[in-house]
Amino acid sequence: MAPSPRTAVPGPAAPVPVRPSRARSVRAVARGPRGRWLSPTAVNAALGLAVLYTLFPLVWLVTAATKDAGGLLAGDALSFEGFDLAGNLSRLAAESDGIYFRWYANSLLYAGAGAALCALICVAAGYAFDKYRFPGKEKLFGVVLLGVLVPTTALALPLYLLASRTGVVNTYWSVLVPALVNPFGVYLARVFSAGYIPDEALEAARIDGAGELRVFWSIGLRMVAPGLVTVFLFQFTAIWNNFFLPLVMLSDQRLFPVSLGLYAWNGNAHGEPSFYPLVVTGSLLAVLPLIIAFVTLQRHWKASLAAGSVK
Repeated sequence: MAPSPRTAVPGPAAPVPVRPSRARSVRAVARGPRGRWLSPTAVNAALGLAVLYTLFPLVWLVTAATKDAGGLLAGDALSFEGFDLAGNLSRLAAESDGIYFRWYANSLLYAGAGAALCALICVAAGYAFDKYRFPGKEKLFGVVLLGVLVPTTALALPLYLLASRTGVVNTYWSVLVPALVNPFGVYLARVFSAGYIPDEALEAARIDGAGELRVFWSIGLRMVAPGLVTVFLFQFTAIWNNFFLPLVMLSDQRLFPVSLGLYAWNGNAHGEPSFYPLVVTGSLLAVLPLIIAFVTLQRHWKASLAAGSVK
């Protein structure tokens, strides 16, 4: 019997060389209209224009804060000619016995204390919604999500009526207490809790005899630190820029935040132009806490994110 012929096993296909003409055609397609719009130069140019558009109001604010009323009304705010920032700061401190810095301290109190307490409350609520089971949990969380859809301006009148019933109108509490609740912060905290806090770590702490409050404070809160910083930054910015609620609640100028105080000065500037440099210089100082908060907490935010990604 004759042996059967061996079946040839095909080897790996040799790479097909790209002809020079074909390579040139591919580069020509990349240089087409779509390729030009997506080139690194075009993308960087678009990003540069976006940065300029974003920074232009801040640049105008910096240069305008060095002008007197005449320079501002003359429309020459983008130059440093007639530099008088020190004079504007001294007049700002002397106006109405330094009431601007009283407003500044009020804003730091409202935004700092309100954002810190709100972040802690939101993280605790999000942790509870994520890690515990109780009747009606999802329905209650749905109500929280509905609160995200309600604009804050629509709540100003009900909050004023509640504050009037409790007798806290025209006090610090009328602005501070509503800032302690943030439905979006609760939702965000639940998302961070689900992604950063493993159930095994909590079970190990409970087996070791730790109570629920100790488990949350020592383990859960530390692991969800990125969420805590995120909620704090969002709420700090919202309270610092809040205008409508203090306008409704407060009538005593000594309790005004800086946003409402500058609005009152801007109304006076129509009849007395000397208030224009005060408003501009005060607006420049009002931006500083937001910049400091983001620059300072961004480092901890990134560090916490990196630490949470390592198991």
